[in-house]
Order: sequence, then C-alpha cells, then structure tokens
Amino acid sequence: MRVPGGRWIQHWDPEDETFWKETGERVARRNLFFSVLSEHIGFSVWTLWSVLVLFMGPEYGLTPADKFLLTSVVTLVGAVVRVPYTFAVAIFGGRNWTIVSAGLLLVPTVAAFTVMEPGTSFSTFLLVGLLAGIGGGNFASSMTNINAFFPLRRKGWALGLNAGGGNIGVPVIQLAALAIIGASGGPRVLLGIYIPLILVAAVLAARFMDNLASVKNDTGAAKDAARDAHTWIMAVLYIGTFGSFIGYSFAFGQVLQTQFGRTPLQAAYLTFIGPLLGSLIRPLGGRLADRYGGARITLWNFVAMAAATAVLVAASMAKSLGLFVAVFVVLFVLSGLGNGSTFKMIPGIFQNKALAKGLRGEEAVAYGRRLSGASMGLIGAVGALGGVAINLAFRQSFLSLGSGTGAFVAFLAYYAVCFAVTWAVYLRRPAVRPPDGPVGPAETKDRLSYAQV
Repeated sequence: MRVPGGRWIQHWDPEDETFWKETGERVARRNLFFSVLSEHIGFSVWTLWSVLVLFMGPEYGLTPADKFLLTSVVTLVGAVVRVPYTFAVAIFGGRNWTIVSAGLLLVPTVAAFTVMEPGTSFSTFLLVGLLAGIGGGNFASSMTNINAFFPLRRKGWALGLNAGGGNIGVPVIQLAALAIIGASGGPRVLLGIYIPLILVAAVLAARFMDNLASVKNDTGAAKDAARDAHTWIMAVLYIGTFGSFIGYSFAFGQVLQTQFGRTPLQAAYLTFIGPLLGSLIRPLGGRLADRYGGARITLWNFVAMAAATAVLVAASMAKSLGLFVAVFVVLFVLSGLGNGSTFKMIPGIFQNKALAKGLRGEEAVAYGRRLSGASMGLIGAVGALGGVAINLAFRQSFLSLGSGTGAFVAFLAYYAVCFAVTWAVYLRRPAVRPPDGPVGPAETKDRLSYAQV
C-alpha cells in the first residue's frame, strides 16, 4: 500500500513460515541489501578521519595526541547519535529514514572537502570531525529496521550480514585512501568520490526499500529497554567486541606511525587488513550463534581476545613489528566474530523474557521485537563508546609511557571482565522456561535457556 509518506507494508509476519516463504523472505532480503549499502557508506564517512590523520603531516601542525583526540571526538559523536537514530525508524519508517540518514552524510563529506588543507586550525578540524560522527548513527537505524524484517530463527545471520556489510565500509575507505592518496590524488579527490556515492545510496533506498507499518513509534519501549538490566549487561559486552573493532580501526594506523615509525603509506598498507577480515567474519559470528548459542560463542571469543591481547603486550614491549601486526589482525577478526554473536543474543534474550512471562505466539514475538529493537540502539551507542575509550587510552599511554603497552594491559583486564559477566549471567544460570501449561510444538522449540540466546 502506498501512502504520501512513502511505501508502506501494512501486514508483516515473518514468523509465519508460509508468509515468509511466499512473500516475506524476498522483501526482507531486498531491504537488507539496500540497508547494507547505506550503512556501508555511513561507516566509511564515520571512519574517514582515521585515514585522513595518517596523511596530515607536519605542515598541518598536529601532534600525535591531537590526532588521537580528533578521532576520539569523531567516535564519541557516532556513539551518541545512535540513540535518536534507533527511534527515528519508528517515527519516520525504515525506508524514509534511510533516505534521510544517507543524505545527511553529505554534510560532513562536503565540510571535510572544504577545510582539508594545511593552515586550517585544529578547532576547525575538531568541528568537522564532530559532523563526521553522524555516519555512526546509520548503523543503529539500519539494525533496528532489519531486526523487524527477519524471523527470530534468521536474525543472527541477517543482523550479522547487515552489520558486517556496514563494518566493511571501514577497510574500504582505507583502501580507497591508499589507492587515491598514495597515487598523489590528495584527500579532496577521495572526498569528491564519496559525494556522488552518497546520492546514489539515497536514491536507491527511495526506489527499492519499504516501511513497516507494524513498527510504530513507541516511547514506552525505550523506557522499558532502559530499565531492563540485560540492556546494560549486553552494552558492557558490546563495548568489548564492537568497541574494540571501531576503536582499533581508528587507532591502528596511528599506533604504527607513533610506536613503530611507519610512514603514512606504510601504515595504510597494513591498517585495512584487520577491519576487512573483522567485517567479513561478523556474519559467521551470527551464524555460529544461531547454531550453538550466542553466549557460548561470546564467552570463548573473549578468552581468545584476552590471549591475543596478552601477546600484543609482549610484542609491544619487544618492539616486534611483524608479531604486533599479525596478532593485531587476529584481534580484529575476533572482535568481528564477537560482534555477530553478541548482537544475536539480544533478540533471543527478550524472546526468553516473553516466554518466561507466559506470553505465547505472536504476542511473545511482538514483545521480543519491541524491546530488542529499542535496546539495540542503546547497546550500540554504549558499545561505540568503547571506541572512544580505546583512543583516549592510547593517547594517555603514549603521553605517559611513550608506547601503547599500558593501553593493551587495560584492554586485557576489560576482556577478563567481559568473560566473567558472560559466564555469570548467561551460562551459569539454569534454563529459563515459560510457566507450565499446554504449548504447541513451535512454542516448545522456543523454550530457550540463556545459554542458547
């Protein structure tokens, strides 16, 4: 049905297998594809300054501490805007907000194109960096929108693919910078290429995406999600996974330059590898979580992240560039895997709570969708704040110790905390089951323990 506000779908029931096979899957996949495109460019714009600072030489007058502060500010804004972006989907519709959020990316891109030259003040760069942060918001609205399109049994894969396709905007902007700036094209050429791409993403969203009428504005959902302890527990875990991914994406090249004396091009040749592999593996994290349970995958992923970080501490102290880069890439891969598994846990947790409350069928699905969609924005925002903490930790570590070793020790301790929280909350507890009473086969299958979320 078409209405003046855009293309709206009045009936949407992905949990109905007949509806899903005949209509729902095709429509959901189409919306997923164009959502990924817009979110992908949003990530590229958000992480643009992680590339630009590498090529801002002495003529720009910025110290390493200034550059870490600049990338911290960009990350901070990207985290904060995720909250309003989450609820914009319910207010305007997923399709409509994708068009608007894609168009807004023109503001920071054109602004950076205008000021990117030696002689520009540091305060001006900070202001333009603030604008670039809006690119981080596209993730939250995209994930909330796609969460409503897919059935619970497919959410791990769908959310992982959606987020992974967006995350891959990080290595793409780094590769584009390497190709363009490395060939003496200059930062403005890179920015000029992204301006028409932003317009294309907005037009394609208008042409091929849909709004779901069932996703209505519900301010109560935000309040309920904020009051639920699981929202903040999952935010702590997401700081460890996505916070690591985005924080390391901004900081990796600067660490190579500052600690190991790499030139901008030498650093750029290495920085894209980790984010690329971490982005590609995120859907696998969701798929593994669908099969084995998100909590189990997340738990052992934090064990591996802690082990990799311990090796990074040793490599940093030994000043071994080869080992440092290799293990840093492994850490990126693990952060991507954990991104997929932690986000799959969210809809499962709230579906569990619905069953524990005695809800059945569509009522249980609606409850889980309502709270999981609202909580995703809060979890995504807090998780992105981990990227701010990582850049500030590196800044302080280099100011105090002259290397990133101190920061890595702090990250190791945080991964240990995440391991303990995952085990204590989601794996130590007994299975949570709905109250006794007659249930159908489908509901019996949905009697999930927290370990299965």
